[in-house]
Amino acid sequence: MGCGLKTKCDTTEEFSHWQELRYDIDPKVNPDILGTITDMSMTEDEYTDGIFSSHNIEHLYAHEVPIALSEFYRVLKKDGYVVLTCPDLQAVCSLVAADGLTDVAYVSPAGPISPIDILFGFRPALKIGNFYMAHRTGFTQKTLIKAFESNGFKRTISIKRAAPYFDIWFIASKENFSDESILELAKLHFPR
Repeated sequence: MGCGLKTKCDTTEEFSHWQELRYDIDPKVNPDILGTITDMSMTEDEYTDGIFSSHNIEHLYAHEVPIALSEFYRVLKKDGYVVLTCPDLQAVCSLVAADGLTDVAYVSPAGPISPIDILFGFRPALKIGNFYMAHRTGFTQKTLIKAFESNGFKRTISIKRAAPYFDIWFIASKENFSDESILELAKLHFPR
């Protein structure tokens, strides 16, 4: 979901072996399905085994997040799960609190990233009119767990990564997976 130019090879090792269906709102990235994660009506109920969502949930407005998560839940098979990663606002805000709003936090392939970019969207992309890159909400580990649980997901597991990543990696399942099952998914999908 929200694939951008990336393919399954840019996700996790486990997903690199799966059949891929790329979904995005931006026609310029040539997705398999063009659409928004807040309206996936062109996709059947219980259609997919898994969803990978990297750095796109923060592009929604806060009131749209439950809509998108309900759509994720709807299109997942009964034993399906979501692997999601997004900025960790708790980590980013520690940089802001240290008066580092515009200091470089890390250098990405697209260029230097500052806390202001993580909070509001990558300024160079916004400057050239790619307003899909604007950030309209954000999460801490606690609020991400609450958002998924409030939308029917039964089991979650997550990790936070500090500098230079400032992100949360998160898995949520429709079924109440056992401790062993959810930990196995974390081993398969979380960065090492």
